Amino acid sequence: MFLSRTSSVFALVLAFAGSSAISWATVAAEPEIDLPQQLVWTAYDLGSTGYSQAVGVGAALKNELGINLRVLPGKNDVSRLAPLRDGKAQFSATGSESTYAQEAVYLFGSREWGPQPLSMLIMAVSGGTSTVATARDANIRSLADLKGKRVTWVKGAASLQNSMRGQLAFAGLTWDDVIKVEVPGYAASIQAVIDGQADAAYGTTHSAPFLKIEASPRGLYFPPVPHDDEEGWKRLKEVLPWFFPAIATEGPTLPPEGQEMASSGYPILVTTPDTSEDLNYNMTKAMVVYFDQYKDAAPGGDGWALDRQKFDQGLLPYNAGAIRYFKEIDAWTPEAQANHDANLKRQALLQETWKAYLETAPEDEDAFQKGWMKVRFQALQDAGMVTIMDGWDVVS
Repeated sequence: MFLSRTSSVFALVLAFAGSSAISWATVAAEPEIDLPQQLVWTAYDLGSTGYSQAVGVGAALKNELGINLRVLPGKNDVSRLAPLRDGKAQFSATGSESTYAQEAVYLFGSREWGPQPLSMLIMAVSGGTSTVATARDANIRSLADLKGKRVTWVKGAASLQNSMRGQLAFAGLTWDDVIKVEVPGYAASIQAVIDGQADAAYGTTHSAPFLKIEASPRGLYFPPVPHDDEEGWKRLKEVLPWFFPAIATEGPTLPPEGQEMASSGYPILVTTPDTSEDLNYNMTKAMVVYFDQYKDAAPGGDGWALDRQKFDQGLLPYNAGAIRYFKEIDAWTPEAQANHDANLKRQALLQETWKAYLETAPEDEDAFQKGWMKVRFQALQDAGMVTIMDGWDVVS
Protein backbone atom coordinates (compact mmCIF):
# COMPACT_ATOMS: atom_id res chain seq x y z
CA MET A 1 0.00 0.00 0.00
CA PHE A 2 1.39 3.41 -0.97
CA LEU A 3 1.32 6.65 0.97
CA SER A 4 0.87 9.64 -1.29
CA ARG A 5 3.21 12.52 -0.64
CA THR A 6 3.48 15.62 -2.78
CA SER A 7 6.96 16.82 -3.69
CA SER A 8 7.92 20.46 -3.83
CA VAL A 9 7.11 21.94 -7.23
CA PHE A 10 10.18 23.16 -9.01
CA ALA A 11 11.75 23.22 -12.46
CA LEU A 12 14.56 20.84 -13.22
CA VAL A 13 16.44 21.72 -16.37
CA LEU A 14 18.44 18.97 -17.98
CA ALA A 15 20.95 20.43 -20.41
CA PHE A 16 22.54 18.68 -23.32
CA ALA A 17 25.75 17.20 -21.87
CA GLY A 18 29.03 17.35 -23.82
CA SER A 19 29.11 15.04 -26.79
CA SER A 20 26.16 12.98 -25.60
CA ALA A 21 23.70 12.10 -28.31
CA ILE A 22 20.81 12.34 -25.85
CA SER A 23 18.79 15.53 -25.88
CA TRP A 24 17.50 16.10 -22.37
CA ALA A 25 14.13 17.73 -21.97
CA THR A 26 13.07 20.23 -19.35
CA VAL A 27 11.21 18.66 -16.47
CA ALA A 28 8.88 21.22 -14.96
CA ALA A 29 6.28 21.25 -12.24
CA GLU A 30 6.97 17.69 -11.06
CA PRO A 31 3.79 15.95 -9.86
CA GLU A 32 3.67 14.00 -6.64
CA ILE A 33 5.94 11.06 -5.96
CA ASP A 34 4.23 8.10 -4.31
CA LEU A 35 6.46 5.73 -2.38
CA PRO A 36 5.90 3.42 0.61
CA GLN A 37 6.66 4.83 4.04
CA GLN A 38 9.39 2.18 4.39
CA LEU A 39 11.88 1.22 1.69
CA VAL A 40 14.67 -1.35 1.90
CA TRP A 41 17.78 -1.39 -0.28
CA THR A 42 20.77 -3.69 -0.11
CA ALA A 43 24.22 -2.32 -0.90
CA TYR A 44 27.90 -3.10 -0.63
CA ASP A 45 29.60 -3.40 2.75
CA LEU A 46 29.90 -0.62 5.32
CA GLY A 47 32.39 2.03 4.20
CA SER A 48 31.96 1.34 0.49
CA THR A 49 30.93 4.09 -1.91
CA GLY A 50 27.77 2.16 -2.78
CA TYR A 51 26.67 1.98 0.84
CA SER A 52 27.53 5.63 1.48
CA GLN A 53 25.59 6.77 -1.58
CA ALA A 54 22.56 4.71 -0.58
CA VAL A 55 22.61 6.35 2.85
CA GLY A 56 22.77 9.74 1.11
CA VAL A 57 19.73 8.87 -0.99
CA GLY A 58 17.95 7.79 2.18
CA ALA A 59 18.65 11.13 3.84
CA ALA A 60 17.23 12.98 0.82
CA LEU A 61 14.07 10.86 0.81
CA LYS A 62 13.65 11.42 4.53
CA ASN A 63 14.05 15.18 4.19
CA GLU A 64 11.86 15.58 1.11
CA LEU A 65 9.19 12.91 1.59
CA GLY A 66 9.47 11.73 5.18
CA ILE A 67 10.27 8.24 3.89
CA ASN A 68 12.56 5.84 5.77
CA LEU A 69 15.11 4.03 3.61
CA ARG A 70 16.83 1.13 5.35
CA VAL A 71 20.14 0.11 3.78
CA LEU A 72 21.29 -3.48 4.37
CA PRO A 73 25.07 -3.88 3.87
CA GLY A 74 26.27 -7.10 2.25
CA LYS A 75 29.80 -8.49 2.37
CA ASN A 76 29.43 -10.43 -0.86
CA ASP A 77 27.24 -10.87 -3.93
CA VAL A 78 24.92 -13.45 -2.41
CA SER A 79 24.33 -11.48 0.80
CA ARG A 80 23.36 -8.45 -1.30
CA LEU A 81 21.01 -10.23 -3.69
CA ALA A 82 19.44 -12.88 -1.42
CA PRO A 83 17.25 -10.29 0.41
CA LEU A 84 16.10 -9.00 -2.97
CA ARG A 85 15.28 -12.48 -4.24
CA ASP A 86 13.52 -13.39 -0.98
CA GLY A 87 11.36 -10.25 -0.95
CA LYS A 88 13.06 -8.70 2.09
CA ALA A 89 14.29 -5.73 0.05
CA GLN A 90 12.69 -3.95 -2.90
CA PHE A 91 15.93 -2.75 -4.48
CA SER A 92 19.65 -3.42 -4.52
CA ALA A 93 22.45 -0.96 -5.28
CA THR A 94 24.72 -3.47 -6.93
CA GLY A 95 27.72 -3.79 -9.18
CA SER A 96 28.47 -6.45 -11.77
CA GLU A 97 26.91 -9.14 -9.57
CA SER A 98 23.48 -8.16 -10.87
CA THR A 99 24.64 -9.21 -14.33
CA TYR A 100 26.13 -12.44 -13.00
CA ALA A 101 22.84 -13.21 -11.27
CA GLN A 102 20.96 -12.75 -14.54
CA GLU A 103 23.57 -14.90 -16.29
CA ALA A 104 23.53 -17.62 -13.59
CA VAL A 105 27.30 -17.84 -13.42
CA TYR A 106 29.63 -18.34 -10.48
CA LEU A 107 27.63 -18.95 -7.30
CA PHE A 108 24.46 -17.99 -9.15
CA GLY A 109 24.85 -21.08 -11.32
CA SER A 110 23.80 -23.29 -8.41
CA ARG A 111 20.47 -25.09 -8.19
CA GLU A 112 19.47 -22.64 -5.45
CA TRP A 113 19.74 -19.64 -7.79
CA GLY A 114 19.65 -19.96 -11.55
CA PRO A 115 19.06 -17.00 -13.93
CA GLN A 116 17.47 -14.14 -12.01
CA PRO A 117 14.93 -11.90 -13.85
CA LEU A 118 16.47 -8.65 -12.64
CA SER A 119 15.80 -5.28 -14.21
CA MET A 120 17.52 -1.93 -13.84
CA LEU A 121 16.14 1.45 -12.82
CA ILE A 122 19.11 3.81 -12.97
CA MET A 123 22.88 3.71 -12.52
CA ALA A 124 25.76 5.86 -11.31
CA VAL A 125 28.62 6.65 -13.70
CA SER A 126 30.97 8.85 -11.72
CA GLY A 127 34.50 10.16 -11.94
CA GLY A 128 35.51 7.31 -9.71
CA THR A 129 36.20 4.25 -11.84
CA SER A 130 36.38 0.52 -11.23
CA THR A 131 40.00 -0.31 -10.65
CA VAL A 132 42.81 -2.38 -9.24
CA ALA A 133 44.23 -0.67 -6.16
CA THR A 134 47.77 -1.63 -5.23
CA ALA A 135 50.21 -0.96 -2.43
CA ARG A 136 52.75 1.53 -3.79
CA ASP A 137 55.63 -0.37 -2.21
CA ALA A 138 54.68 -3.44 -4.27
CA ASN A 139 55.97 -1.59 -7.37
CA ILE A 140 53.00 -2.48 -9.55
CA ARG A 141 53.09 0.31 -12.12
CA SER A 142 51.13 -1.48 -14.85
CA LEU A 143 48.59 -4.28 -14.89
CA ALA A 144 51.28 -6.55 -16.33
CA ASP A 145 53.25 -6.03 -13.11
CA LEU A 146 50.58 -7.96 -11.22
CA LYS A 147 52.24 -11.19 -12.37
CA GLY A 148 53.48 -13.07 -9.34
CA LYS A 149 51.91 -10.59 -6.89
CA ARG A 150 49.44 -11.32 -4.09
CA VAL A 151 45.90 -10.42 -5.18
CA THR A 152 42.79 -10.57 -2.98
CA TRP A 153 39.99 -13.02 -3.82
CA VAL A 154 36.78 -12.07 -2.02
CA LYS A 155 34.85 -15.24 -1.25
CA GLY A 156 31.37 -15.31 -2.73
CA ALA A 157 31.93 -12.03 -4.60
CA ALA A 158 31.85 -12.94 -8.28
CA SER A 159 31.63 -9.29 -9.28
CA LEU A 160 34.98 -8.53 -7.65
CA GLN A 161 36.55 -11.80 -8.77
CA ASN A 162 35.61 -11.42 -12.40
CA SER A 163 36.34 -7.69 -12.51
CA MET A 164 39.86 -8.50 -11.38
CA ARG A 165 39.93 -11.30 -13.96
CA GLY A 166 39.06 -8.72 -16.64
CA GLN A 167 41.87 -6.39 -15.52
CA LEU A 168 44.30 -9.31 -15.55
CA ALA A 169 43.08 -10.27 -19.04
CA PHE A 170 43.91 -6.74 -20.23
CA ALA A 171 47.55 -7.55 -19.49
CA GLY A 172 47.32 -11.07 -20.90
CA LEU A 173 47.27 -12.62 -17.42
CA THR A 174 44.92 -14.96 -15.56
CA TRP A 175 44.33 -15.85 -11.93
CA ASP A 176 46.95 -18.58 -12.41
CA ASP A 177 49.58 -15.87 -12.90
CA VAL A 178 49.05 -14.29 -9.47
CA ILE A 179 49.01 -15.48 -5.86
CA LYS A 180 45.38 -15.68 -4.76
CA VAL A 181 44.73 -14.38 -1.22
CA GLU A 182 41.26 -15.42 -0.02
CA VAL A 183 39.39 -12.93 2.18
CA PRO A 184 35.79 -12.99 3.51
CA GLY A 185 34.62 -9.56 2.30
CA TYR A 186 35.41 -6.27 0.57
CA ALA A 187 36.58 -4.51 3.76
CA ALA A 188 38.80 -7.49 4.53
CA SER A 189 40.40 -7.19 1.08
CA ILE A 190 41.47 -3.62 1.87
CA GLN A 191 42.79 -4.61 5.28
CA ALA A 192 44.79 -7.45 3.73
CA VAL A 193 46.68 -4.92 1.61
CA ILE A 194 47.27 -2.62 4.60
CA ASP A 195 48.49 -5.53 6.75
CA GLY A 196 50.93 -6.70 4.10
CA GLN A 197 49.07 -9.93 3.37
CA ALA A 198 48.22 -8.88 -0.19
CA ASP A 199 49.49 -6.41 -2.78
CA ALA A 200 46.32 -5.59 -4.73
CA ALA A 201 42.56 -5.41 -4.27
CA TYR A 202 39.61 -4.38 -6.41
CA GLY A 203 37.17 -1.51 -5.96
CA THR A 204 36.52 2.02 -7.21
CA THR A 205 39.06 4.84 -7.12
CA HIS A 206 36.90 6.97 -4.83
CA SER A 207 36.09 4.15 -2.41
CA ALA A 208 36.68 5.52 1.10
CA PRO A 209 38.63 2.45 2.33
CA PHE A 210 41.35 3.19 -0.24
CA LEU A 211 42.20 6.26 1.82
CA LYS A 212 43.33 3.82 4.51
CA ILE A 213 45.77 2.22 2.09
CA GLU A 214 47.05 5.64 1.06
CA ALA A 215 47.56 6.64 4.70
CA SER A 216 49.30 3.38 5.59
CA PRO A 217 53.09 2.95 5.39
CA ARG A 218 52.60 0.97 2.17
CA GLY A 219 50.98 3.81 0.21
CA LEU A 220 48.53 3.55 -2.71
CA TYR A 221 48.83 3.34 -6.50
CA PHE A 222 46.25 2.74 -9.26
CA PRO A 223 47.74 1.11 -12.40
CA PRO A 224 46.36 2.79 -15.55
CA VAL A 225 44.34 1.05 -18.28
CA PRO A 226 45.61 2.74 -21.46
CA HIS A 227 42.81 3.51 -23.91
CA ASP A 228 45.01 3.03 -26.99
CA ASP A 229 45.86 -0.60 -26.16
CA GLU A 230 43.42 -2.20 -28.61
CA GLU A 231 44.45 -5.79 -27.92
CA GLY A 232 44.25 -5.24 -24.18
CA TRP A 233 40.75 -3.81 -24.50
CA LYS A 234 39.68 -6.69 -26.72
CA ARG A 235 40.76 -9.16 -24.03
CA LEU A 236 39.13 -7.14 -21.25
CA LYS A 237 35.77 -6.85 -23.03
CA GLU A 238 35.66 -10.60 -23.68
CA VAL A 239 35.41 -10.93 -19.89
CA LEU A 240 33.58 -7.67 -19.09
CA PRO A 241 31.54 -6.64 -22.17
CA TRP A 242 29.65 -3.96 -20.18
CA PHE A 243 32.87 -2.04 -19.36
CA PHE A 244 33.92 1.09 -21.25
CA PRO A 245 36.95 3.44 -21.36
CA ALA A 246 36.75 6.13 -18.70
CA ILE A 247 38.86 8.86 -17.14
CA ALA A 248 39.24 8.54 -13.37
CA THR A 249 39.12 11.98 -11.77
CA GLU A 250 37.93 11.12 -8.26
CA GLY A 251 40.16 9.35 -5.80
CA PRO A 252 43.47 9.69 -3.95
CA THR A 253 46.82 9.78 -5.81
CA LEU A 254 45.20 10.49 -9.19
CA PRO A 255 46.79 13.26 -11.30
CA PRO A 256 44.85 16.54 -11.71
CA GLU A 257 44.04 15.75 -15.34
CA GLY A 258 42.71 12.32 -14.45
CA GLN A 259 43.93 8.90 -15.51
CA GLU A 260 42.88 6.47 -18.25
CA MET A 261 40.97 3.55 -16.76
CA ALA A 262 38.18 1.05 -17.46
CA SER A 263 34.83 1.33 -15.73
CA SER A 264 31.15 0.43 -15.65
CA GLY A 265 28.05 1.69 -13.90
CA TYR A 266 28.32 1.45 -10.11
CA PRO A 267 26.09 1.29 -8.24
CA ILE A 268 23.30 -0.01 -10.45
CA LEU A 269 19.85 0.11 -8.86
CA VAL A 270 18.04 -3.14 -9.67
CA THR A 271 14.82 -4.85 -8.70
CA THR A 272 12.78 -8.01 -9.36
CA PRO A 273 9.36 -8.68 -10.94
CA ASP A 274 7.92 -8.71 -7.40
CA THR A 275 8.00 -4.91 -7.23
CA SER A 276 5.21 -3.09 -9.01
CA GLU A 277 5.70 -0.94 -12.10
CA ASP A 278 4.30 2.03 -10.17
CA LEU A 279 6.81 1.59 -7.35
CA ASN A 280 9.67 1.39 -9.83
CA TYR A 281 8.37 4.42 -11.72
CA ASN A 282 8.26 6.48 -8.54
CA MET A 283 11.63 5.24 -7.26
CA THR A 284 13.24 6.21 -10.57
CA LYS A 285 11.54 9.59 -10.53
CA ALA A 286 12.71 10.23 -6.97
CA MET A 287 16.31 9.43 -7.94
CA VAL A 288 16.12 12.05 -10.71
CA VAL A 289 14.03 14.73 -9.00
CA TYR A 290 16.01 14.71 -5.75
CA PHE A 291 19.43 14.30 -7.35
CA ASP A 292 20.64 17.69 -6.10
CA GLN A 293 19.68 16.71 -2.56
CA TYR A 294 21.95 13.61 -2.44
CA LYS A 295 24.64 14.11 -5.11
CA ASP A 296 27.17 15.52 -2.64
CA ALA A 297 26.34 13.20 0.25
CA ALA A 298 29.05 10.67 -0.66
CA PRO A 299 31.92 10.30 -3.14
CA GLY A 300 30.60 9.45 -6.60
CA GLY A 301 27.06 10.58 -5.81
CA ASP A 302 27.11 12.88 -8.82
CA GLY A 303 27.32 9.79 -11.03
CA TRP A 304 23.53 9.32 -10.73
CA ALA A 305 23.01 12.43 -12.91
CA LEU A 306 20.62 11.94 -15.79
CA ASP A 307 23.15 13.07 -18.36
CA ARG A 308 25.60 10.36 -17.24
CA GLN A 309 23.28 7.42 -17.88
CA LYS A 310 24.41 4.71 -20.31
CA PHE A 311 21.01 3.56 -21.50
CA ASP A 312 22.40 1.82 -24.57
CA GLN A 313 25.05 -0.29 -22.80
CA GLY A 314 25.13 -3.27 -20.49
CA LEU A 315 23.38 -6.66 -20.45
CA LEU A 316 20.51 -5.97 -18.03
CA PRO A 317 17.09 -4.86 -19.31
CA TYR A 318 15.49 -1.76 -17.83
CA ASN A 319 12.38 -1.96 -15.69
CA ALA A 320 9.10 -0.99 -17.34
CA GLY A 321 8.44 1.59 -14.63
CA ALA A 322 11.82 3.22 -15.19
CA ILE A 323 11.30 3.28 -18.95
CA ARG A 324 7.92 4.90 -18.45
CA TYR A 325 9.51 7.75 -16.52
CA PHE A 326 12.45 8.18 -18.90
CA LYS A 327 10.01 8.37 -21.81
CA GLU A 328 8.01 11.04 -19.98
CA ILE A 329 11.08 13.27 -19.77
CA ASP A 330 12.28 12.42 -23.30
CA ALA A 331 15.44 10.72 -22.08
CA TRP A 332 14.71 7.31 -23.64
CA THR A 333 16.23 6.81 -27.09
CA PRO A 334 15.83 4.32 -29.95
CA GLU A 335 19.33 3.03 -29.13
CA ALA A 336 18.28 2.47 -25.54
CA GLN A 337 15.17 0.59 -26.68
CA ALA A 338 17.20 -1.60 -29.03
CA ASN A 339 19.64 -2.56 -26.29
CA HIS A 340 16.77 -3.16 -23.86
CA ASP A 341 14.97 -5.43 -26.34
CA ALA A 342 18.15 -7.42 -26.96
CA ASN A 343 18.68 -7.82 -23.22
CA LEU A 344 15.10 -9.01 -22.69
CA LYS A 345 15.65 -11.61 -25.40
CA ARG A 346 18.88 -12.71 -23.72
CA GLN A 347 17.22 -12.95 -20.31
CA ALA A 348 14.37 -15.03 -21.72
CA LEU A 349 16.83 -17.38 -23.47
CA LEU A 350 18.76 -17.94 -20.25
CA GLN A 351 15.62 -18.76 -18.28
CA GLU A 352 14.28 -21.08 -20.97
CA THR A 353 17.64 -22.86 -21.15
CA TRP A 354 17.72 -23.21 -17.36
CA LYS A 355 14.22 -24.66 -17.24
CA ALA A 356 15.09 -27.25 -19.86
CA TYR A 357 18.38 -28.10 -18.11
CA LEU A 358 16.67 -28.81 -14.79
CA GLU A 359 14.70 -31.66 -16.37
CA THR A 360 17.82 -33.82 -16.78
CA ALA A 361 20.39 -32.10 -14.56
CA PRO A 362 22.66 -34.27 -12.35
CA GLU A 363 22.09 -34.35 -8.59
CA ASP A 364 25.72 -33.77 -7.65
CA GLU A 365 26.19 -30.03 -7.14
CA ASP A 366 29.61 -29.77 -8.77
CA ALA A 367 28.43 -31.77 -11.79
CA PHE A 368 25.26 -29.66 -11.84
CA GLN A 369 27.17 -26.38 -12.09
CA LYS A 370 29.65 -27.63 -14.67
CA GLY A 371 26.85 -29.09 -16.75
CA TRP A 372 24.91 -25.83 -16.60
CA MET A 373 27.92 -23.80 -17.67
CA LYS A 374 28.36 -25.94 -20.76
CA VAL A 375 24.64 -25.82 -21.65
CA ARG A 376 24.52 -22.06 -21.04
CA PHE A 377 27.62 -21.45 -23.14
CA GLN A 378 26.23 -23.46 -26.06
CA ALA A 379 22.81 -21.77 -25.96
CA LEU A 380 24.29 -18.27 -26.02
CA GLN A 381 26.84 -19.16 -28.68
CA ASP A 382 24.15 -20.71 -30.90
CA ALA A 383 22.09 -17.51 -30.53
CA GLY A 384 25.06 -15.37 -31.50
CA MET A 385 25.18 -13.72 -28.07
CA VAL A 386 28.25 -12.86 -26.00
CA THR A 387 29.02 -15.74 -23.61
CA ILE A 388 31.20 -13.83 -21.07
CA MET A 389 32.70 -17.13 -19.92
CA ASP A 390 33.81 -20.40 -21.47
CA GLY A 391 31.45 -23.31 -20.94
CA TRP A 392 33.77 -25.14 -18.54
CA ASP A 393 34.70 -22.10 -16.43
CA VAL A 394 33.17 -22.58 -12.96
CA VAL A 395 34.51 -20.40 -10.16
CA SER A 396 33.26 -20.28 -6.56
